[in-house]
Amino acid sequence: MAEREPLIPKHGGYRRLKSFQVAQLVYDVTVRFCDRYISLRSRTHDQMVQAARSGVQNIAEGSQASGTSKKMELKLTNVARASLEELRLDYEDFLRQHGHPIWPRDDSRRADLIARRPPNADAVAEWVREVRSGQGGRHGQHGRSGPGTASTVSISSTASYPEIAANAALALIAVACSLLDRQLAAQAAAFEEEGGFTERLYQRRQSRRRGA
Repeated sequence: MAEREPLIPKHGGYRRLKSFQVAQLVYDVTVRFCDRYISLRSRTHDQMVQAARSGVQNIAEGSQASGTSKKMELKLTNVARASLEELRLDYEDFLRQHGHPIWPRDDSRRADLIARRPPNADAVAEWVREVRSGQGGRHGQHGRSGPGTASTVSISSTASYPEIAANAALALIAVACSLLDRQLAAQAAAFEEEGGFTERLYQRRQSRRRGA
């Protein structure tokens, strides 16, 4: 006899989600960035830290809620995505207001950081120091260079620590958002196809009545 599918399927396990891992790294990096470059008395300090924390917490809560509510999982994952988008805008505002450039998506420094898959905030800080000294970006793709444009490595030595750190955070946020976009698409498809806890409960009751 085939084993009946459990009414409450396996859920949780969010620590294994790549989106959770990257969002957690973004949170750790943001706490360091705000403590170093934004006044503790500034409202922006708290807002950025809370937005980063919301990204992490809502991924975890969504994963835990998925056992009894796919709809809630979808909602909370979307909140996490929105929180990281808010955080992205805060970093872009910081760069713009301080006269620093926002690196383009095809900048080799961004590609290098992403390719390294830094496991923690210390690894990101080490990368920032490398880029500041002009040693970063050599492991990634070639940067945007051409007539009248300096190479990526030569520009790195003129960039300030806040510029590099903020753009590093933006690169990591882009990865987290991309992962969450795919996660949301998969969750929406699963919800549309399988329904949620209420539908499973109804089907289970109907099955029992038919077998009575």
